[in-house]
Formats: sequence, C-alpha cells, structure tokens
Amino acid sequence: MEIVVAGRHTDVAPRFRAHVEQKLAKVEQLAPRAQRIDVLVSHEANPRQSGSCDRVELTVLDKGPVIRAEACADDRYAALDLALGKLLERLRRTRDRRKDHRNHTPVPPVDVRPPTQEEPVADDEPVVTADGAVETTLGDSPVVIREKVHQALPMTVDDALYEMELVGHDFFLFVDAETAQPAVAYRRRGWSYGVIKLDTPVAGTPVAEPAPQAVTA
Repeated sequence: MEIVVAGRHTDVAPRFRAHVEQKLAKVEQLAPRAQRIDVLVSHEANPRQSGSCDRVELTVLDKGPVIRAEACADDRYAALDLALGKLLERLRRTRDRRKDHRNHTPVPPVDVRPPTQEEPVADDEPVVTADGAVETTLGDSPVVIREKVHQALPMTVDDALYEMELVGHDFFLFVDAETAQPAVAYRRRGWSYGVIKLDTPVAGTPVAEPAPQAVTA
C-alpha cells in the first residue's frame, strides 16, 4: 500500500512522514485492498486560528468508494490522530457493510489524480492542488474558487448517503439510479437528511411539447 504525503503552504519534515507511515499501518488491517493513501497537510498562518492552524486530510483509494477524513488541531501530530480516528471508524463501517452486501456491485473510486510537485505560478493562473482540484482566483478579489471533477455512476439515495458519510461531507452530488436525474443529498439538523433533484431531461428522451392553448375572442 502506497502512502503519499504532500504539504499545502507548508513543508513536511521527514520525521513527520515517518510518523505518518507508522500510524497508517493500522489502515491495512481494515482495508487490505487499499491501493494508496493520500495525506495532505496544510497550515493556516492566521494567529486567530492558532487552536486549529494545522489540518490533516486522509484519503484512502480502494476498489470501492473513496473514504476520507480530516481534522484540525494546534499541531499536525494531534490533527493526524483525530483524522485517523475518524478514518478507522469509517473503514470499519465499510467492512461491515461489505459483509452484509456480498453481492453488491462496488462503485469505482473517485478519479483523484496523484499528488504533483507544486510549481510557482502566476497569481492569475489556475493552480492544481495535491488532491487534483483546480483553484482559481475570482478577478482581483481574494476569493478562491475550488473546482474538482469526479467520475460517477448512477446510485440509489441510500448508497449516496452512505458514501457521503464515508467522506465526511455535509452534502453529496450524485446521479439518481431510478430517475437518472442529477441530485444532491445533504445533512439537515439532527439525524435527518434531505435530497434535492434537478428536473432536467435525460439524454435521448424526447421532450414533450406544450399542448396548444385555445384562442378566445
């Protein structure tokens, strides 16, 4: 199992890389088919966020759905421990689900490009981050737009909610297997969820023309 460690706006010391490899050895016990684990370390220089200045993101690329976890703390070692705890819990959930669904067809992993060495670029040029996202700046403002493209196969709402929990997000974009409509599952307050679908024509389906209206004098 390959472990790839990258830093965003920070350097990653060899000592921390060795610590990461030692910690992530537990992952192989729960995900023996895992091909790679991407570890992204970032640092926030804002002194107001000193209590959560270091962030660690863990992404497991397996033959099934992508599983990820992230956490923030006042140092990267503590952030790694928090993120690893979340990741192991999601891996256990995946293992248990596979036992209950032996005949379930797995969803292919998200198309995440391998981390690349970041090179200096002009301020107005897009930046490809270590996790494959493209970041662009909105005009002269400090607003950064982050764009990422994923592979997707139609799935049920139940599978979408399951994968949303695995990546730890509050929303999940998918294609509904029953209606072929683009849809978003999202987390509501408490333990409830919501689903929003786009009423858009499916490719190859003829669009019905509106009925003619009667003309009155």
